[in-house]
Amino acid sequence: MTVKVKVGGHLSIRGGYFGAARAALQLGAGAFQYFPKNPRSLTVKRFDTRDAEQCRTLCQEHGLVSIAHTPYPSNLAVDKDADGDGYRRVVDSLQNDLEIAEACGSIGIVVHFGIFKSGNPLQGYQNIIQCINDVLSGWKGSAKLLIENQAGDHGDMGMTIEELVQIRNLCRNTERIGFCLDTCHAFGAGMWRGEGDKSFAAKAEELKFWDGLCAVHLNDSKYPVLSRKDRHARVGQGHIGEAGFRWLLQIDAIRRSPLIFESETGEDGTYKEDMERVKRWAEA
Repeated sequence: MTVKVKVGGHLSIRGGYFGAARAALQLGAGAFQYFPKNPRSLTVKRFDTRDAEQCRTLCQEHGLVSIAHTPYPSNLAVDKDADGDGYRRVVDSLQNDLEIAEACGSIGIVVHFGIFKSGNPLQGYQNIIQCINDVLSGWKGSAKLLIENQAGDHGDMGMTIEELVQIRNLCRNTERIGFCLDTCHAFGAGMWRGEGDKSFAAKAEELKFWDGLCAVHLNDSKYPVLSRKDRHARVGQGHIGEAGFRWLLQIDAIRRSPLIFESETGEDGTYKEDMERVKRWAEA
């Protein structure tokens, strides 16, 4: 039996969480992503619980999958000893994001792997583990923390399957941690080299990366493989190309995950054209 892919894009919450869910349905999307609050700062937001509940109900009624993306300053690798205030802001903000995601019925919160440039990278990894453990300490909800791979434009961390899997394995609450695979980042980092990269699929299987995969950012790349550039292009219009995505969509774990666009929209201002394109590729 062929799995029908759930595909959609990142949508604004200008009309609330419920408004974003309604907009996704109007587009015919099966999934969508949103920022739970201002993406440029680390804050604790007092959110409208009724709005979030309406979002949850609408998504449940229509089989719509939602994902929250944490604000950009959320750095899991921040050093608690060197910057205690910054560390606390990250932890508090991420816990707030989890609460919002849970209220909206979202599968989790996407957070970038982390950036650490202050010395021994092992300290950076230790910081990430400590931060994740603190964020998830006492967390009883079903929303997960989803670690996103990085392209390498801000340092060497988070560019490999091994790192993502090992961080998850070393954290206390592994069942509350998953992965979000960004295809543009993976391509830029050389984690996945595009069409026919059997070593990528085999390694992901061997290391059980697929077991933790919860979401995919389906972005093409404006730069070639190994560029270490995080510049998204619309699917099929970058260096990954149609052939690369057709190949990737043959992998069961990819097809079963919600597929989210974060690139520019089509001429109509929506992701409708890209959604139809991916659905055709997945069904071929």
